[in-house]
Amino acid sequence: MSFDPILYKTTTRQQWDDTAEAWHRWGPTLEAWLGQATERMLDRAAVTDGSRVLDVAAGAGGQTLAAARRAGSTGEVVATDISANILTYAAKAAAEAGLTNVETLEADGEHLEELPTGSFDAVISRVGLIYFPDQQRALAGMHRVLRDGGRIAAVVYSTADRNPFFSVPVSIIRERAQLPAPLPGQPGPFSLGAPGVLEAALTNAGFRDITVDVVLSPLRLPSAAACVQFERESFGALHQMLSGIAEAERSTVWDEIATALAQFEIGDGFVGPCELLVASGRK
Repeated sequence: MSFDPILYKTTTRQQWDDTAEAWHRWGPTLEAWLGQATERMLDRAAVTDGSRVLDVAAGAGGQTLAAARRAGSTGEVVATDISANILTYAAKAAAEAGLTNVETLEADGEHLEELPTGSFDAVISRVGLIYFPDQQRALAGMHRVLRDGGRIAAVVYSTADRNPFFSVPVSIIRERAQLPAPLPGQPGPFSLGAPGVLEAALTNAGFRDITVDVVLSPLRLPSAAACVQFERESFGALHQMLSGIAEAERSTVWDEIATALAQFEIGDGFVGPCELLVASGRK
């Protein structure tokens, strides 16, 4: 079966609408896990007092809030996402944090046409760019909305073998659902992780002074069962893959995943290996 980007986007929007509440609820876990990479991303994007920042595929907004705190009262963060539902949680979190410099905008990251050219100092994206069917179109749009000298920074997963907390469930579901391996260029969690791929994508979009930092970000939870609960409730990509498996069979798939992830239980906790890449560049 050939890849259908329109159908993929439709199901992606639906899955994130469905998992929005869980992604928000797991916010403390997400920030503990992704916090170091997020700070590196904001450093590389040069987000500082007064910055105007575009957050693409913002989700429930953990990194949006971090950027807003750096931008301060004279700055602004515009958080976009394909899921209107998940943006309601980003707006709620900003309000609860007392941040008045956050705006949310429902927008496809590949279609940023309504945003003015050269209107942002920085563009950020945390584990979002990997899921775009046309990553080059998305990067070209981000390049356009940046002012001259503005910076982009994005967090992505590296390769599957360096991220077994995620790649093990993906492999098990792929086998059980009899899904073919993704072709080069197709979206997915590890689509930008291979050596040189990120650099080439940013270069092709017109960015300069490109850097890629490796950030080790192990996922720490009380147990493998807690990891399964986290992924089962909030990982839209896994739900998307599971749609090809009969609902009555899905619990056995999660049982198999739990057994496989138990290898990462250490002492009284779970440490899931995770390696993130923080890529940056300048317009």
